[in-house]
Amino acid sequence: QVQLVESGGGLVQAGGSLRLSCAASGRTFSNYYAMGWFRQAPGRERDFVAAINWDGATTHYADSVKGRFTISRSNGNTVYLQMNDLKPEDTAVYFCAAQVEGAVEAKEDYDYWGQGTRVTVAS
Repeated sequence: QVQLVESGGGLVQAGGSLRLSCAASGRTFSNYYAMGWFRQAPGRERDFVAAINWDGATTHYADSVKGRFTISRSNGNTVYLQMNDLKPEDTAVYFCAAQVEGAVEAKEDYDYWGQGTRVTVAS
């Protein structure tokens, strides 16, 4: 079993910053898993935001967040999402996910999910 717990969400003004964290644990979790962040706004699909490979050497970003968000990883089992210059359209529930293998931008290729943390950006 794998548990993913997100934290760091909240309310912020447009132009502000937040840092999300995701702590992974569980007997079957492997530091070799790729990790990703997705977000889901009300009434919308869950969309890819960013992903990082097992050793942190490779990262991927959605076009909408490139240059503003940074994904990083420490100790193999903690993943961060630094979000700068936040915009109202970034408002969503943000989910952390872990992947054994597959396309890092494809939510259907992720094996484990957290419960999500809400981010609200006020204009």
